[in-house]
Amino acid sequence: MPKKIHKGRYTTENSKDMVVFIIGMRVNKWWSIRKWGPVFTAMPGMIRELYENKEELGFLSMESYFGLRTTLMVQYWRSTEDLLAYARGKKHLAAWRNFNNKASNNDAVGFYHETYQIQPGNYESVYINMPLFGMGNAINHIPVPAKYGSARKRLEGINQQQRS
Repeated sequence: MPKKIHKGRYTTENSKDMVVFIIGMRVNKWWSIRKWGPVFTAMPGMIRELYENKEELGFLSMESYFGLRTTLMVQYWRSTEDLLAYARGKKHLAAWRNFNNKASNNDAVGFYHETYQIQPGNYESVYINMPLFGMGNAINHIPVPAKYGSARKRLEGINQQQRS
């Protein structure tokens, strides 16, 4: 089913704390599928769990990208506490232990993650003729008033408007 295109310029509110979590893997040796395959297949079950329990877990949304060797997933979370609580949860811990058993001494695959804690007023976005995407899919997606046409104006103005 095609995604609805929101015609015009949109941004997101920036009045709440947010956590952006980037996670992925890199296939270092294509021919070693038995070594990197189990790492790759560990993620779908966790993603399903996140979407089935979004509100309870504090998970907001995610986007995924698959390159030639590297995968990248950008996740949006309500708080660091929610992200860390999920990391200590049963499904994630089981997947992490399995990953460590199979990948810790396995140079056929690499793994990475980055966590960014973002405070209100310190993020902005713009989407022009796009479906809900990224942060716009995670938090309130709003039309850009003409007076907030630049990134600086969105950073300063939308946040100020939300406090009024």
